[in-house]
Amino acid sequence: MVLQMKSPAPSIKVDTWLRGEPLTNFQPGKVYIVEFWATWCELCVAEMLELMRLQEKYKGGGLEVVGVAADEDAPTAVEARTKLDAWLTEKCWNLNYRIAFDYPGEMKKLWREPSFSVGIPTSFVVDRDGHIAFIGHPSQLDEFLPKVLNGSWRISDKAKAADTERIATSEPMAREQALQPIDDRFWAAVKLEDWKTALWAIEEGIALMPDDINFRLAHAHLLLHKIQDMWTGLPVMREFVRDAIDKNSQDWMVSALDQLFHPANDHSRLPPAERFAMGKELSEHILALNPPQGDSPKFRSYPAVARYYYENGNNDRAIELVELALQSLDGPEPVPDELKKQHLPDLLQALATYRGVKVCYGALCAAPQNNFPKVPKRGRPRRKNNKG
Repeated sequence: MVLQMKSPAPSIKVDTWLRGEPLTNFQPGKVYIVEFWATWCELCVAEMLELMRLQEKYKGGGLEVVGVAADEDAPTAVEARTKLDAWLTEKCWNLNYRIAFDYPGEMKKLWREPSFSVGIPTSFVVDRDGHIAFIGHPSQLDEFLPKVLNGSWRISDKAKAADTERIATSEPMAREQALQPIDDRFWAAVKLEDWKTALWAIEEGIALMPDDINFRLAHAHLLLHKIQDMWTGLPVMREFVRDAIDKNSQDWMVSALDQLFHPANDHSRLPPAERFAMGKELSEHILALNPPQGDSPKFRSYPAVARYYYENGNNDRAIELVELALQSLDGPEPVPDELKKQHLPDLLQALATYRGVKVCYGALCAAPQNNFPKVPKRGRPRRKNNKG
């Protein structure tokens, strides 16, 4: 759930309190500033003087400042705490607000991640009723805090606009930052062919970005073609197909077709009737979205549709679609040379295989290959021994 203005403030979960009395919950009628900082952050240190000033100025109005050190750079919690305590003793002996220490990062999970707060310092202002009134840089507090204290800020249009803008700006950066360790774990697992660990990483990514096509595609691929768990993989594939059609997205539909019919994958464990039913629906939607008589490029999507028709026994239709894809490389919409070089070999190879004879396009030629799925009898795909 997104943490934003008007959300109930999360709980306070810290290792220990280094300065001030422990705070177990937010008391009604008081306003709190929850400030995330670290000793290595120069901007954080500079803002501490401002926070001390605000605490002194508005203490009579019910303000309580809480500093949360959740990003200390040390190999162990003991070392981090010792370093932080020594720093506070030397640099901030006259500190007039609470300081909490949170080495495991529970506060980060409860506060910063749900609010898309990427960096520090970051300030959260909790209103008198225990709801979030402001999230942002502490340098903005001098302007907004008096309005929070008098109760006018959270109901204002300016507050709503500011929070909407904050989320729009911060969300992409926060998600990108959160995805990096997931990507690292995934690719490390792929390198080791540790498919279960790769799957865990992908599922974590989907929880973070449920509509990301790359995560969804990898999810289906791992289950169907690497782990070969049909019991779990088929529902995932059905959902992917349904979402692709609902989105009316050519990229999603082509990706789904590739999982079902690309010759690099072993489809022998997939129920043939359901596989071809999904292929039929996807192919019809792609052709409706990008009809043969239209001028839109065909070289991206038509090869995937052609593979469905070829395996379904309609070789003539497969040839027709690949020929249209080839023609679209020289269509009215200019195609960059690099893109032509990328798609042309595969298109020629498919056409040669479907025709059963050598075909050429300029100086480039291709001969039929036997590793493409053979045209099935009675609409059923043959079983293959390879697991590529």
